Amino acid sequence: MLYIFSGLPATGKSTLSSMLARELRAVYLRVDVVEQAMRDAGAKVDGPEGYIVCYALASQNLRLGLDVIADTVNPIPITREAWRNAAESVKAPFVEVEVVCSDENEHRQRVETRVVDIPGLVLPAWEQVIHREYDAWDRDRIVIDTAHQTAADSFEQLCQQLEGVRRQIS
Repeated sequence: MLYIFSGLPATGKSTLSSMLARELRAVYLRVDVVEQAMRDAGAKVDGPEGYIVCYALASQNLRLGLDVIADTVNPIPITREAWRNAAESVKAPFVEVEVVCSDENEHRQRVETRVVDIPGLVLPAWEQVIHREYDAWDRDRIVIDTAHQTAADSFEQLCQQLEGVRRQIS
């Protein structure tokens, strides 16, 4: 199964997606890691390059029968469709998860106090986060609001909702 995570920076998306990858022992594709590795190799990354690499890696691992966790902002319909296509092209099921932080003050505090966990990566400032292109969703998805709760609480909520999705697919 392909687990497609989406959401603005500092909503808790990487925290939850990495927790799920650890729990499932799944392939974890974080576009920030891919894009920074490309920069480290001397490539200019200013478009969809990192996403395209992740789509290909996801399809390959799904074809092998592995679960894949995709951790990207996934901000617009074309990126969301590309993730779905990565799963559908190999006849793998998928689930879309949007991670939000509905409390603007808490979200801002997270953005401003985050610690870089990828060497060389420059994190976005609050103004960049709130002005980033991020289109409203027009499809059903799991929505996890991480405001005012711990990562463990958010993860428990995610797992409960995923269990319902897995039952529907089976």
